[in-house]
Amino acid sequence: MHLLQGFEVIELIVDVQHCLQAYVGVAKDLNAMVIAFRGTQEHSIQNWVEDLYWKQLDINYPGMPGAMVHHGFYYAYHNTTIRPGILDAVMRAKDLYGDINVMVTGHSMGGAMASFCGLDLVVNHEARNGQVLTFGQPRIGNAAFASYYSDLVPHSIRITNGHDIVPHLPPYYPRFPQKTYHHFPREVWLYNIGFGSLVYQVEKVCDSSGEDPSCSRSVTGNSIADHVVYYGVGLMAETWRSCKIVTDPRLKEYGGEDVNGNLMLSRNPSAAALRLPSDSDANSNFS
Repeated sequence: MHLLQGFEVIELIVDVQHCLQAYVGVAKDLNAMVIAFRGTQEHSIQNWVEDLYWKQLDINYPGMPGAMVHHGFYYAYHNTTIRPGILDAVMRAKDLYGDINVMVTGHSMGGAMASFCGLDLVVNHEARNGQVLTFGQPRIGNAAFASYYSDLVPHSIRITNGHDIVPHLPPYYPRFPQKTYHHFPREVWLYNIGFGSLVYQVEKVCDSSGEDPSCSRSVTGNSIADHVVYYGVGLMAETWRSCKIVTDPRLKEYGGEDVNGNLMLSRNPSAAALRLPSDSDANSNFS
């Protein structure tokens, strides 16, 4: 895995009410702003996966006739403290770095939120150089939505892994293409080939339909284990932790909590990386 050099976090948002978390940073070696969303809480992943079977297409995406999405995915990004925190950080970073590339990423539920964020930046904030890269995300809308999405956010890649169950949900019913969920393109499917100790991972770039039958849809989606490890990296914490946030009092100079306990930490992107200050940092230029 490539570790980013000179990566700076400029905003951390924790929505305690809805157990959501995201951050915005700048990767100077990529000349890009990175917006990342945390995935599903591991203690609830089994229940969350079971719930995905029953999520209905129940709201229209604004300004896109015929495009429908599920309200839970939509509201997680649009109706929580996550969106305003991200948009504020994006504006501050652009003021300093100019019109640099924006890369939006996330795993699992975080991938669904990243997808809505990438679309929001294009539709409502005139982003022209955005990329979306998600890992193990669920379907979030119908075929009409997927069509709009691929036109508006063409530089989108959904990584799927082996028999990961989540990209198969909510279910896709090919006999009812206009009334079922439908992935947007482009999928890149990871799968293993070989035998015994001679096994290696292959990346298959799938077609532009979003529902390539020769990619992850060619296998049964029945694995949570494949969902929590991508490219050999575990994407879940070893132990479950509550959504309640315990903060060091010294963090108050970087932001604070709202009346609901949601936390936003901000810094001037021209300053040093976000960290807890030591006594020698009394004259730090954090904001």
